[in-house]
Amino acid sequence: MKLQNFHVEITEWSREDQRAALLDLRDVVFIQEQGVPEQRERDGLDGECWHVLARDEAGRPIGCGRLTPAHKIGRMAVLPEWRGQGVGVAVLRELVARARALGWPEVMLDAQVGAIGFYEREGFCAYGEEFEDAGMPHRAMRLALPAGTADAAPLHDIGALPAGTRSETAATRLQLLGEARHRLAIYLPVLGNDSYASAEELAELRRIAISGRGAQIRIVLHDPAGALRNDHRLIALAQRLPSSMQIRTPLEEADLAYVPAYLLNDAGGYLFLPEANRPQGRAALHDRASQAPLQQHFDDVWERAERASVLQTLDI
Repeated sequence: MKLQNFHVEITEWSREDQRAALLDLRDVVFIQEQGVPEQRERDGLDGECWHVLARDEAGRPIGCGRLTPAHKIGRMAVLPEWRGQGVGVAVLRELVARARALGWPEVMLDAQVGAIGFYEREGFCAYGEEFEDAGMPHRAMRLALPAGTADAAPLHDIGALPAGTRSETAATRLQLLGEARHRLAIYLPVLGNDSYASAEELAELRRIAISGRGAQIRIVLHDPAGALRNDHRLIALAQRLPSSMQIRTPLEEADLAYVPAYLLNDAGGYLFLPEANRPQGRAALHDRASQAPLQQHFDDVWERAERASVLQTLDI
């Protein structure tokens, strides 16, 4: 699976260019594809709503959603060619995070019946009877938002981190390890001796691995045999902590051809390097919207990968 690069941004309805981008995308999905009447789609509420827009790496709009003052998520739309690639999840999580930041006790939405499973996977629960809206069957859904969750950080400040030089990337990687509580996902086409090998990094990895029930560090590594031959210190640590540090290797050619590397922690932080052997990339302390497509990619590859057999003699 090739990870498509995109990001989710806050948009201002008052800005003509951003308003046009939202309306053009919704026109394609709702009016042209689904046959929703234009007067129904343009309901007059947009000026009061909080909007997000997903763009591909060329800046083209590919997905959107909004949050209304009535505590409802709506106008969730993703272009057909981008569906199934994490765009909808990223948009939805950004909207939910905004509702949490506003202190709302719950957020609601009206889901097309065919999309109920998508929202259920994100914690929403359906309630009430099925009803028709714009000629399509829907059900109401809601998600409780308990106070005091980690997602309540202000969204305008994602805590962008530097990742333009080798030293910056190393410092950012260490900071993200330090922010992690119990879980990490690490994707590594190659594992050089300058990554995850310093005493400080290994100390943080060990802290996470022994942090208690639920601790889990998952690593996808294309070449575990090479890391083993090089006596990489990350492998040695995994040998000592096999119950909480798991290593898998991809099998499919498409996965093995994937060249980026990334680190994801359970605080919403991430480091993404478009080329694993180059230090330039992007990173943030708490940007779940940008983390979401990386997490989906990792989970997909993890399910297809197998336990690193070259390491099984040490029960990794």
